[in-house]
Amino acid sequence: MDFDIAVIGGGPGGYVAAIRAAQLGAKVAVIEKDELGGTCLNRGCIPTKSLLASAEKLDDVKKAAEFGIEVEEPKINMRKVQERKNDVVKKLVGGINQLFKKNKVEYIKGTAKVSSPNEIVCSGEETKTITCSNIIIAAGSKPALIKSLGYNGKTVITSEEALQLEKIPESLLVIGAGVIGCEFASFYNSMGTKVTMIEAMPNVLPMLDKEFSRRMQTLLKKKIDLKTKTMIKNISETGEGIEAELDSGEKIKAEKGLISIGRSLNTSGLGLEEAGIKIEENGTILVNDSMQTNVEGIYAVGDITGKMQLAHVASMQGIIAAENIMGKEKKMNYNAVPSCIFTSPEIGSVGITTEEAKEKGVPVKTGKFNFMANGKALSMGEGEGVVKIISHRENDTVLGVHIMGPHASDLIAEAALAVNKSLTVEDVINTIHAHPTLAESVMEAAEAVHGMCIHG
Repeated sequence: MDFDIAVIGGGPGGYVAAIRAAQLGAKVAVIEKDELGGTCLNRGCIPTKSLLASAEKLDDVKKAAEFGIEVEEPKINMRKVQERKNDVVKKLVGGINQLFKKNKVEYIKGTAKVSSPNEIVCSGEETKTITCSNIIIAAGSKPALIKSLGYNGKTVITSEEALQLEKIPESLLVIGAGVIGCEFASFYNSMGTKVTMIEAMPNVLPMLDKEFSRRMQTLLKKKIDLKTKTMIKNISETGEGIEAELDSGEKIKAEKGLISIGRSLNTSGLGLEEAGIKIEENGTILVNDSMQTNVEGIYAVGDITGKMQLAHVASMQGIIAAENIMGKEKKMNYNAVPSCIFTSPEIGSVGITTEEAKEKGVPVKTGKFNFMANGKALSMGEGEGVVKIISHRENDTVLGVHIMGPHASDLIAEAALAVNKSLTVEDVINTIHAHPTLAESVMEAAEAVHGMCIHG
């Protein structure tokens, strides 16, 4: 065999799997048709967060007077915002290339097709067939589209084009109020765009604990024109942009329309059916908790497994797959996966929601603490938000933690550890948290579970 392991896809699932396998002594190749880093690094997580960082700096400047700093009206240079974003991406892609060289992972640029459980045809500048003992499929996903909405990449766009705009649109229609839609709505609203958001469901971010979904909906309504329980019948182009007709008959004009309704899986054209790999109608590859498909020696990780479309889940799945191939026995645990939404304020969640606990008949107690009572948050001018801890009523185990507020994406790490290790609320309370810090809010929420919160 040419390689012990061939990985299809160089995103956060694929490149992490490749490096871990190489660290364990495997001879590894990664086949990637675009740039290393996949959607996350090139067209998703990282560029989005870079743009949001610029929006955060702009918001800080706008609020500078509150801190006794007088500044002139800030100006936005979107070209430089994009240059900074591209520089961040370039550095990280270069970092992966260096890691491949360090770990002796071979990078093959091209399109992969599985011709047998031990052969992959790679089509690039030249077509060649490589042989391997094992395959890890990490092909990822792409923005889902609604054909009737007339996607053209110019006036009707997806997240990929929204990341590349060098001119701030005067108005933007966001179709879908999930994570992608809410993050872009936050960014462009901060940049001065008039944003309208359409969502078919009754609430934005419907996967969240309902209390947090409602809180974010209330905050968004103060900033943008939000219409829930609403569908778009069609979109037509105008001289100034687009016009959308809603199911209510109302018509909305905007410079651009952003389709943000989720993602579709990149499993077509990979030769999976011919190789005997079981896939569902939507392209999901069926795997067990060891990331094995039904075909011996073939594994799958990331979005295409239909589990959770999160980069850190893909990376952990990649590590699990690589270590199992190399003789270890590891299984995925999805019970303590943190998720983060980079709106303003941020949201971080891990574990069970109040609604899930009720559906499963789990007896729970909850405790909440508002950032408005946290010294560090007030000092930062970021008092909006709350920490909510859900524990088992009988044994005090931490089952879920939900945070809306400043640096929620960082604070959720402590909560993920608590849920993963089945720590009790008492364990959190008895852990001394530094003062003054935002993390004290987690401790105070834990105290609130027992009705003993000092500052709440």
